[in-house]
Amino acid sequence: MESIVYNQKGEKKGNVALPEEIFNLPWNADLVHQVVMTQRGNLRTPVAHTKTRGEVSGGGKKPWKQKGTGRARHGSTRSPIWVGGGVAHGPRNDKKYGGKVNKKMKAKALYTVLSQKNKDGEMLFVDSISFDAPKTKDALAVIKALSTVKGFEKLSTKKNNAVCIALSEKDENVKKSFKNFGNVSIAEVRNLTPDDLLTYKYILIVNPEESLKIVSSKLK
Repeated sequence: MESIVYNQKGEKKGNVALPEEIFNLPWNADLVHQVVMTQRGNLRTPVAHTKTRGEVSGGGKKPWKQKGTGRARHGSTRSPIWVGGGVAHGPRNDKKYGGKVNKKMKAKALYTVLSQKNKDGEMLFVDSISFDAPKTKDALAVIKALSTVKGFEKLSTKKNNAVCIALSEKDENVKKSFKNFGNVSIAEVRNLTPDDLLTYKYILIVNPEESLKIVSSKLK
């Protein structure tokens, strides 16, 4: 498998060989869903918190004697049916929403999404993106140039979640140049997750030869 490589001006520069084990996998919705939901759960920080009947104050004494009053039997005002009592089955900030996903599952889910993005024509390979200094104007010029590539016309017009630019290594000038774009995300290839890829319409892989080495190493 091969794909065209462009420069940041939208001009063809050559081709890159795509590994079959990464870019030619069948779609596996169950695997991708399990990995994405587990990773989202691990990032979740529970805030809502209610007290149980063992945590609310008061209720140490039986409200009234068991028999002879004509009223219902009660042993404590901490009961959930009392105003000011504990809450039954309420949200707790000590609840764990995440889980554990093994290395092979995470890598396979990532490769599955990459394969689907490539099959759908939503993946673009660029030899390099570099700026002498952080400048939004230069970043905009790159987006407009790449939107001239066939199939990527919406790159410069989509208001939300347009493109995730994956760099082979950290570049502060690139990161700061795209900082003002609400529809563009900058990430490093080594940190990519299936959730990142699914959030954005297009995936732009910079320095594909080096980036693909990093992606391939996720199973090693």
